[in-house]
Amino acid sequence: MNNPTKPDEGATISCVVCLKELPADQASKVELEDYVRYFCGLDCYRKWQQQEGKAAEE
Repeated sequence: MNNPTKPDEGATISCVVCLKELPADQASKVELEDYVRYFCGLDCYRKWQQQEGKAAEE
């Protein structure tokens, strides 16, 4: 069974798009098949979606 882990309280996480450090409890996350990606907000999430879409088309 896949047991997702939660970041420690007080831990920081980097946004996968802009690499901004933010508290883990304030990060937006997207759970994919085998991993979790963290974003500082919807703008970065949308940028990531666009980047992934372009990479998949090429």
